[in-house]
Amino acid sequence: MTREFTGWHMLALMVGGFGIIIAVNLTLAYNAVATFPGLETRNSYVVSQKFEADRAAQNALRWDMTSTLEGGVLTVAIADKDGNPVQPKVVDAILGRATHTGQDEVPQFTWNGTALTAQVAANEGYWNLRLALEAPDGTPFRRRIQLTAK
Repeated sequence: MTREFTGWHMLALMVGGFGIIIAVNLTLAYNAVATFPGLETRNSYVVSQKFEADRAAQNALRWDMTSTLEGGVLTVAIADKDGNPVQPKVVDAILGRATHTGQDEVPQFTWNGTALTAQVAANEGYWNLRLALEAPDGTPFRRRIQLTAK
């Protein structure tokens, strides 16, 4: 015995199919918004007004920066234009994933004579280090460094 395929069957297939698509899209949209780490700045216009001056002052320092994240040790080495190590004041530092803030931590840097080092709880993978430093002459220095933990 064969059943006849009616308009109601087609309607049920269409509503069910599109219902699944809409449910998946809503779930993905909710998760994207719920895990968004947040804004970089509250008012981008105000920040943009002094961006070029800040960048020129930062570039005038002519610092060469290298960073590593291995075995739970975060190392940030900064050298001046002559290759001498620089010990800046750490104003702010956040180490975290690019996609969510759940694993963010504030590294407690110490100076070892040539670089800033900190013990961190970073698993293997990709990390972002957001640094705000101050040069010995008071010049602010900001950098976002992408790291791969090994």
